[in-house]
Amino acid sequence: MKPLILINFKLYPEAVGDKGVALAAKLAKVKSNRYKIAVAPSLLTTKEIAQKTNLPVFAQHCSHFSLGAHTGSIAAKELKDCGVKGVILNHSERKIPLKFLPEIVRECKKNKLEVLVCASSLAEVKKIAGLNPHYLAYEPKELIGGNVSVTEAKPEIIVRAVELVKKLSKDTLVLAGAGVHSAKDLAHALMLGTKGVLIGHAAPQAKDPQKFLKKLLL
Repeated sequence: MKPLILINFKLYPEAVGDKGVALAAKLAKVKSNRYKIAVAPSLLTTKEIAQKTNLPVFAQHCSHFSLGAHTGSIAAKELKDCGVKGVILNHSERKIPLKFLPEIVRECKKNKLEVLVCASSLAEVKKIAGLNPHYLAYEPKELIGGNVSVTEAKPEIIVRAVELVKKLSKDTLVLAGAGVHSAKDLAHALMLGTKGVLIGHAAPQAKDPQKFLKKLLL
């Protein structure tokens, strides 16, 4: 399986509305035989980007409700029908109570969505790995949004997270997140045993996002 490069648009002003659609179109022009490139756009652009590009699209969140009388919720079934391929759950900016995670993971898998669950500590890694998500992204909260990569600041923690996940869930792949912004960071993450990276501000807020992605994949 190719390592995953998942770019989270969050709600950066450079990546919402028409700007988000244009950003996705630019990133979709970057081709790679070595990596799987995917994006997680803002909710209101998710369907349009899924329809207008060939990039796998991940939703930034999913609720623990299925379709029904649940105002303001996001159902896995509707995401699937919109063309979404996967979901990000439990990001540090959108935490989900642990009691709801098993139900959401099951519902997403039922709808054939790839499930990525974020963890910000080894204790959280241990709890989440038991849910057998497709991916577990380890992101120390204090490094998210910064310019110091977790692969440089805490490489030993990445190794421990990888080893822990291997023991608890043989089918779950680990991604490195927080501060990843260069080809060196990506290479280091893979060397530490991960199967890809989760990238935030470095891509959407780059002066030239397309050029940034090309350089990342060198």
